[in-house]
Amino acid sequence: MGNTKPATIYDVAARAGVSKSLVSLVLQRSPRVSEQRRAAVLAAIQELDYRPSTAAVSLAGTRSRTIGVVLDDFRNQWFVDLLTGLRESLQDQGHRLVVADRFLNTGLDVSPVEGFLSMRVEGLVIAGEPDPDLVVPASTPVVVAGGRAALPRADTVANDDLAGGRMAAEHLIELGHVRLGFVGGQSAASDARLEGWRAGIDAGGAGTGGSSVTGVAVVLPADVTEETGVTGTHRLLDEHPDVTAVFAANDVTALGAMSAIADRGLRVPEDISVIGYDDTPIAASRYVGLTSIDDRSIDIGRGAGARLLERIADPGLPTTEVLVEPRLVARRTTAQR
Repeated sequence: MGNTKPATIYDVAARAGVSKSLVSLVLQRSPRVSEQRRAAVLAAIQELDYRPSTAAVSLAGTRSRTIGVVLDDFRNQWFVDLLTGLRESLQDQGHRLVVADRFLNTGLDVSPVEGFLSMRVEGLVIAGEPDPDLVVPASTPVVVAGGRAALPRADTVANDDLAGGRMAAEHLIELGHVRLGFVGGQSAASDARLEGWRAGIDAGGAGTGGSSVTGVAVVLPADVTEETGVTGTHRLLDEHPDVTAVFAANDVTALGAMSAIADRGLRVPEDISVIGYDDTPIAASRYVGLTSIDDRSIDIGRGAGARLLERIADPGLPTTEVLVEPRLVARRTTAQR
């Protein structure tokens, strides 16, 4: 019975009569390899049906062509477009993405960053808010995408949450709402969106009908989830039943808000308008039709990927912060008052 073990980089090197380092150079498409040796290695790869191991290539050569991406939470659909943008900006340079959720293995006390460093990734993208205890070696290029928390030597590409929160308030005021509510949780993005929303209310002064515009907020000591939206909206309407519009910290929280409104026998938008944030696929669903602030996460991903490539090429570049301007996407969950 034949050997069914998969071929290794050493098998390819032996078949081609070269070193494993040279095989790695061929896999990296290095111009330093002669055509004769390149042909021998490629022939050996085909004959042995060899599937390259990223770890083996990085150990044998000088570059892994791998970027580690650390997400806050796989359940948050905000990351879908972010990863799309990252892939678009990095794949043309031959880089691959390896993705991990920083909460997935919390019980094992294992940091995804440590795992990525052991893989010799060429750079890291921290998508969301960096852990305050996160330590990344100075030699590893890092970009924070979507979050605003400071991380030494890291560039930042993020949405302008203050502008987005203000945009949400302005939209509701233009529709004639004068008693606005906010529902959010514990995150830097939620805090910034709340701050922008309050600024929009202050700037709005009197609504379109001449009445004074006021806002009330419920911020729960919890993550910004659908359950936060349910609990927070019930509390908001219990304490302030005259609220006619709710701004939720993100789209999944907005779904929870809509559920709580329905639980009370009220309708969206006939009785209460609802606006979310991030413009995720949930918001764009024809069934939901949620008005949302588009944080342009695909552009954040593209920008983060481009900046990471620049930092890989020149580690001495000064750190930068780029804020992407959000935009309003009006759908059927907000209506004239």
